[in-house]
Amino acid sequence: MATPKGTVPVGPRALRNPPPPRAKPAERTPANLAARIVARTNRERPADHELRETLRAARDLAPGDARWISRAVFAYFRWREWLDSKRSLESRLDQAMGFADTYARQPQRFPDDDLVGGVVPEWVSTVMDVTKDWARTLQSEPKLWLRARPGTGAILAEKLGGPEVAQPGVLPDSVVYTGREDLFRTAEFHAGEFEIQDAGSQAVGLCCAPKASQKWWDMCAGEGGKTLHIADLLRNKGLVFGTDRAAWRLEVLKTRALRAQLSNCQVVRWEEGQPAPGIGLFEGVLLDAPCSGIGTWGRNPHARWTSKPEDVAELAVVQRRLIEIAAAAVKPGGRLVYAVCTLTRPETEGVCDAFDAAHPEFVPDAVPDPFAVAAPSARHFFWPRQTKGNGMFVAVWKRTKNAAPPAPPAPAAPVAEATPEVPAAVATPAQVPESADSSESVVETTTQA
Repeated sequence: MATPKGTVPVGPRALRNPPPPRAKPAERTPANLAARIVARTNRERPADHELRETLRAARDLAPGDARWISRAVFAYFRWREWLDSKRSLESRLDQAMGFADTYARQPQRFPDDDLVGGVVPEWVSTVMDVTKDWARTLQSEPKLWLRARPGTGAILAEKLGGPEVAQPGVLPDSVVYTGREDLFRTAEFHAGEFEIQDAGSQAVGLCCAPKASQKWWDMCAGEGGKTLHIADLLRNKGLVFGTDRAAWRLEVLKTRALRAQLSNCQVVRWEEGQPAPGIGLFEGVLLDAPCSGIGTWGRNPHARWTSKPEDVAELAVVQRRLIEIAAAAVKPGGRLVYAVCTLTRPETEGVCDAFDAAHPEFVPDAVPDPFAVAAPSARHFFWPRQTKGNGMFVAVWKRTKNAAPPAPPAPAAPVAEATPEVPAAVATPAQVPESADSSESVVETTTQA
């Protein structure tokens, strides 16, 4: 008797000729996993977070597949505006990987004008210069930077595999790693011999240039990459307070400090409105302020498309408020360092110009360019082409004396139709989002803060 259409035959004959085994679910292929990650991303669910969660759950993935997924997801957002929107998401991922591979081999095939106009949103040009050099750097896959303990950079590079996979960088104790080993599993990592930290972030610690026995405060420490660098530069003497409002970040900092065997770190939860930690003023205060994170867009391309223009102006207001708190904690003769991983005018020169005008007791303090590209200056723009990593801005002041008492009010004068003054950061055309210290290489690295 014929089997009705749509049914599965049963009986001896069917047992002798069983149906073929079911194919592995399509969503478990690397391409489909990458597509699922891209589809789930948005402003509240950044690509690096989704990638990390997905790879953590997919424990049976081969290391090569995990690396491919990581590259594909970030290539998608790096080349998003170049992709054919009529294709399926998986096909666009393949197209993005093709662009990435071609650009790595033959970057000259991509015209400057096309790159400048197609790698960041149009509004970015209203807050900073979008140059061909910056655009080209954004499309290059980022390097993985390590910071060795003081004086051990060359030794660490040799331990991790030598010149083929690890080379000392331009900055003291920096190492660029190109190998495929999971660094978190190495004996050197567990012995506290290095931290994963982007070259731009390492430059901030070098601009602080703390001296042994000094007391420093890293106000917005996050997970503590710069706090630990300051502690190392203090040669495990003196004292550095690492503070943040997020307790979970501080737990990470405590773990890192313990692994590095640094006893000169004090980790304290702090937020705006509370007294500064410890007793008395500081020889140095680092304000690594919350910012739009545009300097990290090479490593974190998803943020290019979730950032909003109004974010820049809003963050500049926060930065101006925080720098006032930081300045009040610096003792006469001490150093104030302002750093942001962004390159927008409102968040860099805008903040600094306003601070200069309000605080004559702080004088610009020229420091050497750690990359030895520019002359010593009190303000440094570290562009990604220079750092081979994230873009950063750093400004340094020295406090010469206590703040002057407020001036007596001037005699009132008649004013006709006075126009209220709007803070420059708010009046500036709006501009960008919160990103900062996000890492692309989820397989083998962390935030590189």
